Amino acid sequence: MAATEAQTSAGSAVHDTVARAAADAEARGLAVEFIEREGTGRPTAADFGGAPIVKSIVVQRGDSFVFVLTPLDAQFSWVKLRTHLGVNRLSLPDADAAFDATGYRRGTITPLGASTAWPVILDASLTGQAILVGAGSHGIGARVDADDLVRAYGADVVDLSGEPAAH
Repeated sequence: MAATEAQTSAGSAVHDTVARAAADAEARGLAVEFIEREGTGRPTAADFGGAPIVKSIVVQRGDSFVFVLTPLDAQFSWVKLRTHLGVNRLSLPDADAAFDATGYRRGTITPLGASTAWPVILDASLTGQAILVGAGSHGIGARVDADDLVRAYGADVVDLSGEPAAH
């Protein structure tokens, strides 16, 4: 494939994933602003106008999955997540299984426009503010109001920070 064809194909793929995310958000009544960042490397809030960056993790529970949305630089408590879901075991799917479950590659996973509308769990620390979630493509973020995202996706809000204190 010629370089221009490859660029067009890559541009089309980016357009397709963002369009899919935008259509899903619109169908749910969720206002979203898509922001493309300049540069490379690990994204920072400054790259996207100061909104906290949220990582969307697809977690497997048995034969199904859930989206876990937490601050980019935070560790979440697997114990709290398992307790909330009422299960003893959760796992991270491999890259192929994550793609099959969401329609997105790792690093671009988002509930917006995912191929299956898996349940969403939002870390409680993110409520009450504009946040930046993935948009299905590298270098593009979707700025949304966290509380509106909770309503649009019927998300559970759970304190997932750190490990619970020992009794």
